[in-house]
Amino acid sequence: MTVRPDTPRHLRIAAHTELISLILMLANVFTVHLKPVSSVMGPTHGCAYLFVVIATWRLKPAWAVTVTALVPGVGGLLALRLLGRGDAARARAEEAAPS
Repeated sequence: MTVRPDTPRHLRIAAHTELISLILMLANVFTVHLKPVSSVMGPTHGCAYLFVVIATWRLKPAWAVTVTALVPGVGGLLALRLLGRGDAARARAEEAAPS
């Protein structure tokens, strides 16, 4: 997945943190189920999820991007992808428009 460099850095970091924390949390639950890991990963994932949703909402993108950000785990990465596509489409439209 390519992410445009002009997307907000904090949103990219939070989206990746959300996914990684979910993977670690689920791996812990389905294997050894260590309580200390759960007590760290649960709040980490929850905070990253809320951060992604709020950060996406504050960008005021199309409603589809905001709704996509609500998907737990991968919503942030999907929203970043949609934001990148929107920026690319906007740039193509500006190039094609007569001056």
